[in-house]
Amino acid sequence: MLSIESISIESGQFKLKDISFTVESGTCTSLMGPSGSGKTTIMEAICGLRKITSGTILLNNQDITHLRPAERKLSIVPQDNALFPHLTVREHLAFGPSIQKWNQSEIEQRINHLAEGMSISHLLDRYPSNLSGGEAKRVALGRALATRPALLCLDEALTGLDDDTHDEILSLLKDSIQNEGITALHITHSMKEATQLSDKVIKLGDLQPNQAP
Repeated sequence: MLSIESISIESGQFKLKDISFTVESGTCTSLMGPSGSGKTTIMEAICGLRKITSGTILLNNQDITHLRPAERKLSIVPQDNALFPHLTVREHLAFGPSIQKWNQSEIEQRINHLAEGMSISHLLDRYPSNLSGGEAKRVALGRALATRPALLCLDEALTGLDDDTHDEILSLLKDSIQNEGITALHITHSMKEATQLSDKVIKLGDLQPNQAP
């Protein structure tokens, strides 16, 4: 479970104060709000990419507030996928487990399992430049799931896909979250997307009703 307890964040004139919410284990929660309201800022704080001025972040009852990003046992799928141009699909899926020093047999099993689940087995030797938008998104999702993270963070991860690909990836994502038993936090502007994917939808304004963006 992810527990955000009264966190506050300041960046120049922008401030968020006393934000609290939870994401139950094995569920997906969508965090919504207008542009500039602080959704991505909150996710960056959870991932250790932005400092908070006060409050606590707990993941499965562990205080991760001051841990380095690599120590937080979470993964993120950004809007632009952030794939490495010099790595093949196979190498992307192996990247996290290799960093965590899994043995080669475990890595190969995980690659094959993810590739089958993402329907990208035929793409394992391709580079990102030879992938379609939907294929690249599948690879980004597979890479994020590879280490079996305690939390999957989705930052506008489905933005920019055409309608058919969007619905296909949304269904795949929902199945992956359920099949992997993943706890997920999803940032989106789309209420339709949020309700289709998530067990709970939180509007940022409801967390901080007196805070103007």
